[in-house]
Amino acid sequence: MQKLLERIAQIERMERGKLCAMGERPHYNHQTWQDGKNVALYVPAGEVKFVTDAIAGYKLFTELVEQYVDEVIRQTRAEREKEFPKRKTPNKTQKKNEPKEKSPKKRNSTIL
Repeated sequence: MQKLLERIAQIERMERGKLCAMGERPHYNHQTWQDGKNVALYVPAGEVKFVTDAIAGYKLFTELVEQYVDEVIRQTRAEREKEFPKRKTPNKTQKKNEPKEKSPKKRNSTIL
């Protein structure tokens, strides 16, 4: 887990959203959600790599955090199992193991 946290701490830039080319134009739009609204920000050609790297940083961050969460959940469940071992309860009745009686099938009778 410590390695995951170290990798997360190494991410220097993050940005949500995606870059969209503007047809034949030399600039892009950076689309993202802010305050429940879709926002498009102008990105000049010279800044595209910077924003692309920041978007990749956010993607990596979310992947690493998901791995961290999975590991914490695994540890939590292991601790819970250790602290509160499951008890096997005896069967209250043996009827559960006996086969169930089949109910007679209803017959559709037709009047001729």
